[in-house]
Amino acid sequence: MKRWAVALVLTLILGVSASANDWPSRAVRIVVPFGPGSTPDLVARMIAERLQQKLGQSFTVENRAGASGNLGTDAVAKAAPDGYTIGVSIAGPLAINPLLFSKMPYDPAKDLALVTMIATQPSVLAVNANIRAESVPALIDSLKQNPGKFIFGSIGNGSISHLAMEAIALKSGTEMVHVPYASSPQAVTALIRGDVQLACLPAISIAPQASTGKLKILAVSTAQRSALLPGVPTLKESGIDVEADAWMGLIAPARTPEPIIARLQREIVDFLSVAETKERLARQLMEPLPTTSAQFAARVASDIARWTPVIEAAKIKIE
Repeated sequence: MKRWAVALVLTLILGVSASANDWPSRAVRIVVPFGPGSTPDLVARMIAERLQQKLGQSFTVENRAGASGNLGTDAVAKAAPDGYTIGVSIAGPLAINPLLFSKMPYDPAKDLALVTMIATQPSVLAVNANIRAESVPALIDSLKQNPGKFIFGSIGNGSISHLAMEAIALKSGTEMVHVPYASSPQAVTALIRGDVQLACLPAISIAPQASTGKLKILAVSTAQRSALLPGVPTLKESGIDVEADAWMGLIAPARTPEPIIARLQREIVDFLSVAETKERLARQLMEPLPTTSAQFAARVASDIARWTPVIEAAKIKIE
């Protein structure tokens, strides 16, 4: 290799190394693809507070809601890969939406770097208090005896709450009618009123109502029992092989220097190990889920494999 070429390569390598060592030297933007007060927003603000204290630079949260999370996630994908734009995203924009949308503004596999998963929030299968079913098998019996007569609510077409119920129907050989709502509070209100008879929704939205007897929780949708809901059986324990938790993770633009990705991963894992962090997450019925980048990528691949047959069977599409 000619001397000038060697010099150029060394300059580029040293430049990347220097920028990584100096990072962050100015404010960092954390993009959240959902509105203020959403679970990803709450987690992003916890992270921003921690990193600002630890690294001595400003970390600001920017909400870019729209298109089922695609808008904000696209903002991260198209940002400069310099470590000064990162994001918090969820299974929808990273794994599920490419299966639902006929056209995506970004390619999650090519345009994003997966830093680490952050936390998971269990969902629960809940029914209206007047439904005569105290267990999942009893509910499935009622569904089979009344095909197409039970209505389930969700927090939107293609959402985890929608796909979880479609998966339950597929695995149990039952038929239900879907009614989407704009948010968890709206879906919970519909469930309490009896506008819908059942739903699989974030535990944080159901638990307060269940404690007062307005709703009944039959199962949790995580692979194992949640430490936050130890007395609630999983769907798998109850005879339905369905797993559907709502996780979130930290992302960056593809080609962000690897030393910056590694630094972010270490900082988040350290943050998630702090007792105060665990307590704050637990208050929202969330559990920390630190991973390596490779483990994060494996989870995205697993979700794609899990939801592809469900989406195809239910013929779910979003234009």
